[in-house]
Amino acid sequence: MRQALFQEKYPIYTLEIEKSETACRSVDDIVAYFRAKIDDHPVVAYIGVFDHYAHTRSLHDGVVSDQLKDAKNILFCFGKELPSPCVLAVRPRSIGVAEMEDSFVITFLEAPNPVANEAMESWALGLKSA
Repeated sequence: MRQALFQEKYPIYTLEIEKSETACRSVDDIVAYFRAKIDDHPVVAYIGVFDHYAHTRSLHDGVVSDQLKDAKNILFCFGKELPSPCVLAVRPRSIGVAEMEDSFVITFLEAPNPVANEAMESWALGLKSA
């Protein structure tokens, strides 16, 4: 798992998993894996799935890298506390799942809540044994 600044301002986590390293065969398999993790968590609420690949390809001027085979986001919320309206700016959470030729790339934005980061990192790393 790598931590980096995307576009020099967004702290993101990225994990690239070779297809041979996981039992998951597709983006949908990985999204289902994350959905099970979300549903099992006592605080996290599932919101939905956004098919970013299909959406962007459907746009007249949409551009999708030739390297991408599929790309979806699973959306959820770790919202255990709502101390101010500012918290709404950093919620809900999303994990991106992209399929490349020989690998899957998992990405998510760093959350202000360390517990959320630890859970998302653990879930992503668990794909290697799932």
